[in-house]
Amino acid sequence: KQYYAVKVLSKKLIMMKNEVKHIMSERNVLLKNLSHPFLVSLKFSFQTFDKLYLVLDYINGGDLYYHLQQQGRFGERRARFYSAEIICALGHLHSLGVIYRDLKPENILLDSEGHIVLTDFGLSKESDRTYTLCGTPQYLAPEVIRKEAYDRAVDWWCLGVLMYEMMYGLTPFDADNTADMYNKILFRTVRLRPNHGLSQSATSIMAKLLEKDSRRRLGSGEGGIEDVKLHAFFSSIDWEALSTRKVDPEFKPNLNGPLDLKYIDPVFTKEPVDSSSETDFHEDN
Repeated sequence: KQYYAVKVLSKKLIMMKNEVKHIMSERNVLLKNLSHPFLVSLKFSFQTFDKLYLVLDYINGGDLYYHLQQQGRFGERRARFYSAEIICALGHLHSLGVIYRDLKPENILLDSEGHIVLTDFGLSKESDRTYTLCGTPQYLAPEVIRKEAYDRAVDWWCLGVLMYEMMYGLTPFDADNTADMYNKILFRTVRLRPNHGLSQSATSIMAKLLEKDSRRRLGSGEGGIEDVKLHAFFSSIDWEALSTRKVDPEFKPNLNGPLDLKYIDPVFTKEPVDSSSETDFHEDN
């Protein structure tokens, strides 16, 4: 028996919120992810009179936000493993001309084996450069806040924020309000305290990813993803084995089959799915 996740979208709400471009972008990016091991893929899609349905890979190991909430922070080895798989996913998107723009723990799922799966491409942009102010405030790169043209370097900034959150247990520019947070992102140098037993290479890569000048940020140069992979923090990673899921995760979800939802917040599992007013559907892919 095969299980799938179904994303149900109200056409009325899409129009009211002016989300048509985001939905089409998400679908287009999903169609490019058909075979990548660390990106959720679209199996098929259909629509009724009032709703759109995206049928996706079913993944029930929980998201990184849930696991961070449970554990506070991850050890360096576990954070390195997740970061390396995320780098593979981002590298693939960048090779397709896609800027992800929304890397955060909530959008990173764990499958039943403990490997990461990147999901939610609603903010992804099929372009080399763009200007749109979008994303999650804690993860916005300085150039996005300044409303400057930006490129794939914003994804490497987000990776730096994510790595900091995984290893320190909080985001690097926390503040009481969004204005103060943006001010910190723009002007305050991130504090990389050598606590929690973090190595020098761990603090080094976070500093290079959280470089406020996007032109000097790790991953933004001609070497691109290779520059990130070659950093000393990842010296123990066998990239060929990792890219084919041959490296065993440190943590494997303790699941009793595909219907075990222990790692998924009840807020989502108890949310009602409104039935469509139309029973007929139209294939659209």
